[in-house]
Amino acid sequence: MINTPTIPLNEALDEAVNLVYEEHLKMRDGLDYNQLAAVIPHLDASKRIFLMGMGRSGLMMQAAAMRLMHLGYETYVVGETTTPAIGKGDLLLAGSGSGSTTSIVNAAKTAKQEGAVVVAITTNPDSLLADLADQVLLIPAAQKNKQEAAISKQYAGSLFEQSLLLVTDALIQVLWQAGGKSADELWKRHSNLE
Repeated sequence: MINTPTIPLNEALDEAVNLVYEEHLKMRDGLDYNQLAAVIPHLDASKRIFLMGMGRSGLMMQAAAMRLMHLGYETYVVGETTTPAIGKGDLLLAGSGSGSTTSIVNAAKTAKQEGAVVVAITTNPDSLLADLADQVLLIPAAQKNKQEAAISKQYAGSLFEQSLLLVTDALIQVLWQAGGKSADELWKRHSNLE
């Protein structure tokens, strides 16, 4: 059970929503838009796109995989039973706040060995994942194991995970606009087995 807040619950929720919103405005201002733009040619040139993240970051990468599929890209989520082997001409898009998650680093090593391109989305430019990547997109957010209150007052890696969704959705929005397909055309790729 929660302790009774010292302020009304709706006021506490309003403060929490404002906190999250303000942190995203700060994150947006800290983004390097050249790094963000540099991801698009990699997405567009890829034969197939493999997306990977762990935990809540993984859920954000699954959302990006679905959206890219709606745009007509051949996408796979690493770890699913129907995901094929990665190879030359493919792209691994990996999201890891720390850039040191063992399974993601190992996947990046395999992707490189097989001739695929690796794009890393991370908070840590000095990480193993960033070192392996052909392109790095740095997200100015706190890592989950380093509570940096100056960057985020949210729990653990929440700001990074939320930012993954925002930046991948921004990439997808630009790709959609550039592709010139209507929402009705994309809708045909939505699952009809739900």
